[in-house]
Amino acid sequence: MRLKNFIGGMWQASQTDQVLPVPNPATGELLAEVPLSTAADVDRAVRAAREAFESWREVPVVERARVMFRWRELLVQRVEELARLVTTENGKTLDDARGEVWRGIEVVEFAAGMPTLMQGYVSPQVSRGIDMEMVRYPVGVVAGIVPFNFPMMVPMWMMPIALAAGNAFVLKPSERTPLTSMRLVELAMEAGIPEGVLNLVHGGKEVVDALLTHPGVDAVSFVGSQPVAEHVYRTAAAAGKRVQALAGAKNHHIVMPDANLEGAVHAIRNSGFGSAGQRCMACSVVVAVGSVGDPLVEALVKAGDRMRIGNGLEEGVELGPLIRAEHRARVVERIHQGLAEGAVMARDGRDAMERLPQGFFLGPTILDRVNPEMTVAREELFAPVLSVIRADSLEEAIGVVNRSRFGNSAVIYTESGAAARMFRETVQAGMLGVNVGVPVPMAFFPFSGWKNSFYGDLHATGRDGVEFYTRKKMVTSRWFGGGR
Repeated sequence: MRLKNFIGGMWQASQTDQVLPVPNPATGELLAEVPLSTAADVDRAVRAAREAFESWREVPVVERARVMFRWRELLVQRVEELARLVTTENGKTLDDARGEVWRGIEVVEFAAGMPTLMQGYVSPQVSRGIDMEMVRYPVGVVAGIVPFNFPMMVPMWMMPIALAAGNAFVLKPSERTPLTSMRLVELAMEAGIPEGVLNLVHGGKEVVDALLTHPGVDAVSFVGSQPVAEHVYRTAAAAGKRVQALAGAKNHHIVMPDANLEGAVHAIRNSGFGSAGQRCMACSVVVAVGSVGDPLVEALVKAGDRMRIGNGLEEGVELGPLIRAEHRARVVERIHQGLAEGAVMARDGRDAMERLPQGFFLGPTILDRVNPEMTVAREELFAPVLSVIRADSLEEAIGVVNRSRFGNSAVIYTESGAAARMFRETVQAGMLGVNVGVPVPMAFFPFSGWKNSFYGDLHATGRDGVEFYTRKKMVTSRWFGGGR
């Protein structure tokens, strides 16, 4: 099955003969062929969005909110269908996929509050006879470029808020996981999004670059790897567009000697190995402070040993495959490099490659005695691989975290309020957890990475999302003879 683009309310074949296979990562089974669309396809989608925007922006915000309510109900009715679709094309377990689907729905629920979220404000009599007010308007046409690892949640970080605010949208799904995005668009249209307001163009770099430079695109939302995020930010900003680019991560979890060890191990296991480690909030580096090191590593190894690896559609499976064979090969190369640089293999997950040859599997892998200068400690792996660094004090552990060029999230496990407060005040990351392994903010808060984990000024979701997808007019008024 060759996939089509969605432009102007119709599914249309791309103007290209180039396609990529879309396999099920757990079985290798071919699910579809995705076209590598052209700049001409992008131009048609942007023109359709531009034309539809002029009428959509005039739809009262209350009516746009009602569309969000209908979209939300359609999504809730299909949670299981969407979760199975996510698992089939991405590989994550059904439990992980269900959680992702609900996270996406939460953003629709937030966007349904747009009549309040778009409210401006008035200051009468700022000077004699002069009033001032702030009024919000949509930005225009927004391009959303999304990654493979959350094919449901990340598009929903963007589309509901942008659409409810009155913008038109062009979605570029990951060429690795395009099927969920297509279903989301279908359900949005069923909910009442007018033709042309929401469009979808499949493809790779040519499509991305066409969106970044197209004069009809006003704003770009991106989630993906750090090098691509930097390219997106620089290119789109140079073209005069508003940009938010969420990038990579290297998230550190500090475990203090007073931590509840069982709770910490459970949280680290779920954070580091859930979704096969393919998420920008995954635990990647464990910093063990003082005497906790040896018992912590031993407990993590046992936790990894107990995990059931396999097809995420099967009940009881806790760890699915990586997205592609070539990605797994890069991860294995990094593991070899870590060992060559002096890391100690505490748990080797490479055996899963032989036990489950039909998919792209890698078992829980734990490298101990890592130092902060090793490649495995510095570079994003996007895999179920933990690097354990030993530190003598909390101050040293925080120093390890702050040396990273990334600043997406960081977590501390402790029963000490003083340690937690010191961590909160001094660690350089935007999303922090205290005894919480995946501190993802709810939809009404911003997803607020720091340093090389984010390019731009306004983050995704929450009020930052509303600010990003709207622009303000300040109106200063005087009415001669009309009052004081």
